[in-house]
Amino acid sequence: MSDPLVYITGASSGIGQALALRFHRAGYRLALVARRVDAVVLWAHGQGIDPKRCSVYAADVRDVAAITAAGRACIEAQGLPDVVIANAGISIGMDTAVLDDIEVMRATYETNNIGLAATFQPFVRAMCERGSGTLVGIASVAGFRGLPGHGAYSSSKAAVMSYCESLRGEMRSFGVKVVTIAPGYIDTPLTRGNRYSMPFLMTADDFADRAHAAIAVGTSFRVIPWQMGIVAWLMRRLPDGLYDRLLAGRPRKQRQE
Repeated sequence: MSDPLVYITGASSGIGQALALRFHRAGYRLALVARRVDAVVLWAHGQGIDPKRCSVYAADVRDVAAITAAGRACIEAQGLPDVVIANAGISIGMDTAVLDDIEVMRATYETNNIGLAATFQPFVRAMCERGSGTLVGIASVAGFRGLPGHGAYSSSKAAVMSYCESLRGEMRSFGVKVVTIAPGYIDTPLTRGNRYSMPFLMTADDFADRAHAAIAVGTSFRVIPWQMGIVAWLMRRLPDGLYDRLLAGRPRKQRQE
């Protein structure tokens, strides 16, 4: 119980799984949250992780009652985490002309925004009372500007950035850090279906190494990889007319049929 504890949602694949392994290698105990508990348990066993150092909680972040209950169960069973990473997220293309895609937007916001806040909720007061801890929100470079077919995802990740910034201001005086990580293109099941070019694509393990370093020093905001940080900086400063022309003809994010 003396070793630090990290709590990670969306731990069944991709970035969440890579972060879990990176923190495990850094000596952390693991509290992992996923809808597919069996898959996470099998993965942890395959990695040789001692079951005494890893607990898995079943919850869908869209279910506020379930995800907040998972947080409370973690505190009761393993103690208050040192780091909480709200990683669970979805990315689905949408077309506003299609009525059913309004539900895609609802599901995206419920997962990427409400689910993120609900992930943090059980830990905020306890961390403030302890005077330490780190809350990590996973945003995206896609949140800097809207992309074709990305209306739901881009806007949800822009909201993650603003929400975490607000929370950072609230937590600062209590000694609790809030870190926002904005990944570029990471090779995960979430991105492999993209039909457009993905510059500076990096592996999930490389991303996890860099994210762990940023979280360890309490960086308030970090784009990974750094090259995408330059791209994001340029995107934000382009005049609307030029930005629109650059995106003309770009393939849309694929819808879920």
